[in-house]
Amino acid sequence: MKAQETGDIVLRYFFLVGIAAKNLWLFYVVLTPLTLVFSALFLEPFFDVAIIGNFLVLDGVAVEINKACVAGAAYYLLLALNLTTRNIKIKKRIAMLLFSFAALFFLNVTRIAVLGAMIVKGAALFDITHKIFWYGISTAFVVAIWLFSVKLFAIRDIPFLSDFKYLLKAKKGKKRKRRKNTKYVFCYIKMLFSCS
Repeated sequence: MKAQETGDIVLRYFFLVGIAAKNLWLFYVVLTPLTLVFSALFLEPFFDVAIIGNFLVLDGVAVEINKACVAGAAYYLLLALNLTTRNIKIKKRIAMLLFSFAALFFLNVTRIAVLGAMIVKGAALFDITHKIFWYGISTAFVVAIWLFSVKLFAIRDIPFLSDFKYLLKAKKGKKRKRRKNTKYVFCYIKMLFSCS
């Protein structure tokens, strides 16, 4: 087992677990204000928009942008898929991560703008549209972004599975080497006793 490759695996998974600490706090600290500002910019040509705390006020109607709206877990899933994929050079890994985060951010801000406009206009289908976005389309966004990123960046390995196969193969290789060394030791001992 190459120490450098094993170290890379440990570092990637350690970083992934570290980011998850404090309930994805880092994602929400960074993404909540960005989501609010860009959603407001998107809606400004159509409505009178103000940002008050975690609320977008559209023509006097307050729309709360909570953690679920920011979709920190979706960003974390993209990060997890990226970091658990083997054989990606650091520059490519960072570029792939930036691309996937930017794509998700754009789609999420568009989703918030559409739902915000529906609330202001009093659309009768708001509840069902919100649930469709919440349960189905958000997951589809992440899957589509990941698959497109894999194709765009020509990734051949499979998240988690490639690391697991590598570690399993490396462990089997160590066992074979030990068995081979043990065989030579027994032959040497046998040779010593046959000479006496």
